[in-house]
Amino acid sequence: MSDRPISLAAQDGQPVSVDTADVPLALRGVTVSYGEKPAVFSVDASFQPGSMTAIIGPNGAGKSTLLKAALGVVPRLSGEVTVYGQSLEKARARIAYVPQRASVDWDFPTTVIDVVMMGLYRRVGLLGRFTGALKRRATECLDRVGMGGFADRQIGQLSGGQQQRVFLARALAQDADLYLLDEPFAGVDAATERAIIDVLKGLKAEGKAVVCVHHDLATVRDYFDHVFMINVRRIAEGPVATTFTPEALNATYGGRLAATHIDQLQLTGGT
Repeated sequence: MSDRPISLAAQDGQPVSVDTADVPLALRGVTVSYGEKPAVFSVDASFQPGSMTAIIGPNGAGKSTLLKAALGVVPRLSGEVTVYGQSLEKARARIAYVPQRASVDWDFPTTVIDVVMMGLYRRVGLLGRFTGALKRRATECLDRVGMGGFADRQIGQLSGGQQQRVFLARALAQDADLYLLDEPFAGVDAATERAIIDVLKGLKAEGKAVVCVHHDLATVRDYFDHVFMINVRRIAEGPVATTFTPEALNATYGGRLAATHIDQLQLTGGT
């Protein structure tokens, strides 16, 4: 797909023109189905540079499916995906992905440093040699997530939070422009959650785009500046301050959230 403006629906329903060359990730009309019933239906989205976006919605809303469709991990029935105005195939090197921890085979016999160095394969190729500089790069990424002392540990011997930090270090090693993370805070301890969010905010400060599938509504305001709300279809998208509203939450969760819980989210600001 060539560089050209596309029309994405604004929050008020009016189309806006977006130059995809400036947009880390743009989706238009994306539909995915695992059977007769669509998991994601005709979704438009635009994720901006230098921002942290939470993808939120109830269980089965298509959050992880949308992320995987953007990556080409699951096939799309229809729709287009561009990364900085280019096709996914041309721009794949600009993307780093952290999958759900539950989807990884942690029994695979490999060390922590080897996992991180997997993020450097694009630079050297599968049969290439790792130079001292690349090994130092991998070590620096481990240090950045607080795992520098675990380089020679078997990945299966780590706690869940430590494993998640290692996979984040692997993503950092790729030195990408767009970071996609599927529930990075699920099942981790409080210290790991703080460490991860500090790293992600550092990426944002560097002008990177960070997109996370996220389930904890209480931390949306603290952690993110943009939100994408989905329940099979796109419900709302925009800055947290103006989009993360009781009306949008009700529309997204279909009345599953108690009114008192929504009021608490608004009043506490996610603390």
